[in-house]
Amino acid sequence: MRLISFLYDLLLILLFALLSYWVVQQLLRPRPLELPPTTSIPATLPDRPTQLEPFPFPWPIEPSLPPKLRPKSPEHIAKLINSVYEQSKVTRSYDPAYVKLAYPNGDVDSSTGVCTDVVIRAFRAQGIDLQKKVHEDMRQAFKNYPKQWGLRSPDPNIDHRRVPNLKTYFDRQGKSLTISDQPDDYQAGDLVVWELPSGQEHIGVVLAERSPDELRPLIGHNVGAGTNVEDVLFAWPIRGHYRYFEPSLANQAVKHSSH
Repeated sequence: MRLISFLYDLLLILLFALLSYWVVQQLLRPRPLELPPTTSIPATLPDRPTQLEPFPFPWPIEPSLPPKLRPKSPEHIAKLINSVYEQSKVTRSYDPAYVKLAYPNGDVDSSTGVCTDVVIRAFRAQGIDLQKKVHEDMRQAFKNYPKQWGLRSPDPNIDHRRVPNLKTYFDRQGKSLTISDQPDDYQAGDLVVWELPSGQEHIGVVLAERSPDELRPLIGHNVGAGTNVEDVLFAWPIRGHYRYFEPSLANQAVKHSSH
């Protein structure tokens, strides 16, 4: 009996040893990494594309047009027109303040001004000093000029810078033209006076350059934001239309101004 019991115990020990050995082997055996499918590398690379992908830029469907060239100004008012464009580069503000000016050829700082200063500077480039012209005419016919400012005598510092005075001067010089709703009736170098919604009168210079649709001449003016060239011929009711420079008289004006 002792022998059988001994053999039975020995068998249990062997079975326990084998089981323990198997468990240890299972724990120590290396296992493959289980990577997610998204990190796997494909066995073969995809074929290279046969066409290039378009650039992700907003390329225009149609080629852009070259910049539109400014038309050549009529010879007899070329300096006047060019002056307006030059003013648009430097006169970038609006200031209606009263300023004591030199006389003649007095002017406020070129960086600022009002609508009449656009006209005054353009006329000086063409050889006409409206400060002197208006002052001399007001001295001779002061009673014919507007009285809305309460002045009792001409003031060369401000008279020529007021639209109603310029209108009166041009009317007295026979420079007034019929007011029209036809764009072609307004030629380069003409002056146009409008009535703004506030009731204030405004003046600008007609240019040779046309609107984008080619229907209207552009206007050089300062309506509160410096001298600008804009499509505003019919933006407000027109109250005056003037043509000071005629081709046959332009050269004479320049000659007289040089003396």
